[in-house]
Amino acid sequence: MILETRDEAELRAQLCRFREARVDASMLRIDTLCGRLAQPTTYRLSRFAADLACDSDHSHSDR
Repeated sequence: MILETRDEAELRAQLCRFREARVDASMLRIDTLCGRLAQPTTYRLSRFAADLACDSDHSHSDR
């Protein structure tokens, strides 16, 4: 899941929704892409997800 916005209030609102859903904060990443005159600052919120296919491959290779 990735949210990219220039609106800091929208970023904060999404973070509040994650807190209400009891999402583990260590699984979230916030990047601030600093802009200049031609490109305004953008905020990117990412939520890490386990790759279940990759995990299952590792469990089979140990056998």
